[in-house]
Amino acid sequence: MVAGDSPARAGAQPIDLRLGRIIRLLMEHATVVASGTKIAQEISSNRSEVWRLIQQLRGLGVDVAGHPASGYRLNSVPDLLLPEILAPMLRGTIFDACLHHFYKIGSTNTAAMAAAAEGAPEGSVFLAEEQTAGRGRGAHSWQSARSAGIYCSVVLRPILPPSEVLALSLAAGLAVRAAIERVDARLNIDLKWPNDVLVAGKKVSGILTEMNAEPTRVRYVVVGIGINVNQANFPKEIEGEATSLRLETGSEWSRVELAAALLKSLDREYRLLVERKDARQSILRRFTDQSSWVRGKQVRVDENGARVEGTTEGLDDRGFLQVRTAQGLQTILSGTVREKGRSN
Repeated sequence: MVAGDSPARAGAQPIDLRLGRIIRLLMEHATVVASGTKIAQEISSNRSEVWRLIQQLRGLGVDVAGHPASGYRLNSVPDLLLPEILAPMLRGTIFDACLHHFYKIGSTNTAAMAAAAEGAPEGSVFLAEEQTAGRGRGAHSWQSARSAGIYCSVVLRPILPPSEVLALSLAAGLAVRAAIERVDARLNIDLKWPNDVLVAGKKVSGILTEMNAEPTRVRYVVVGIGINVNQANFPKEIEGEATSLRLETGSEWSRVELAAALLKSLDREYRLLVERKDARQSILRRFTDQSSWVRGKQVRVDENGARVEGTTEGLDDRGFLQVRTAQGLQTILSGTVREKGRSN
């Protein structure tokens, strides 16, 4: 299990892995106070350095009680996406063995793609508390407020042709929907082709799938998932388009619980795709059933300066969107799909 990665390559600021070790120690001794001396021994440091690290944890929002004279204890399990917390919740999935955590990084997808190119094993997970250059599809950026959302990328190495990767992206949308519903089933969640998850018509999650492939086989795929969890507000330019789970429910969510549910759901969908011959049909059918956008939606699609307008008529057998226009049925391979008459 890994708690960090090479910051220079991944675009992260230096990561102090000792923070995770301190949290793990305090969690293992949750009913007693851990002395500064004991913590210092565990992390091969000294008490003054322990105090500095404790202050750093408090700055990250971790509720640590105590001081150097009395020792330290956790008042509550921190809502940080640390391997020490997540790994036990992911046992039995492909994501339980190689978790990488960053307090700040440029982009988890960029880090995951670089690591995959260097041989990172399938199931490697890259999680960040904050992204400074989060990416969406095309040239879009992803707002990544510190410790407010889930910013996660995973490395997969499916034995599939490149043509099947769209189904994997759609399956990731199904996994996000299932994870949110597992935590709170009251929300009405909609899937927008090909990579958005909506609540109340606003974007709560986006998926960015990138791959390295030969003509007939995939070398590796990185699936990046961003979820707006506890954001209380958004920049003015996107506040009419984006929402968070907190804004929609009126309460704080456990990012740890949701991240674990997400990776478990993604594990199920991925195993289905690579193990069952009828998996693609199942994914396309379920995506269609769970989306108001796939059939009967008046849309306009912008792609490379061209615009298509019409009514959606389902997915073809590869997973591409079909739109009935005045000129006939058109297959949408990529582009930005918007509801006709709306600007977002």
